[in-house]
Amino acid sequence: MPKKDKDTTLTGEALVKEVCRRIRVARSYWDAHNNAACRHERDRALQLYNTLTKEQKDQIPQVLRVWLRYRSEKYFGAHRTPPQRKKSKN
Repeated sequence: MPKKDKDTTLTGEALVKEVCRRIRVARSYWDAHNNAACRHERDRALQLYNTLTKEQKDQIPQVLRVWLRYRSEKYFGAHRTPPQRKKSKN
């Protein structure tokens, strides 16, 4: 059974809820110091967030918007060194 990309079918209230959920998941990964998972989930949330209208963006709690746009940008932004693969100790 092929995996469906449910993010492309979301609209309206469901899309706003999904963005909030993804931001919260990214924050939980951040709190757990799981940077790779946090980065991945943050990218997904940001991609969906950028599809929202201004009115929909206003429905997202300010705490989540601030974390997504500013605080996480400080640590995961394009100006940061990208993650490297760990070298094996052989």
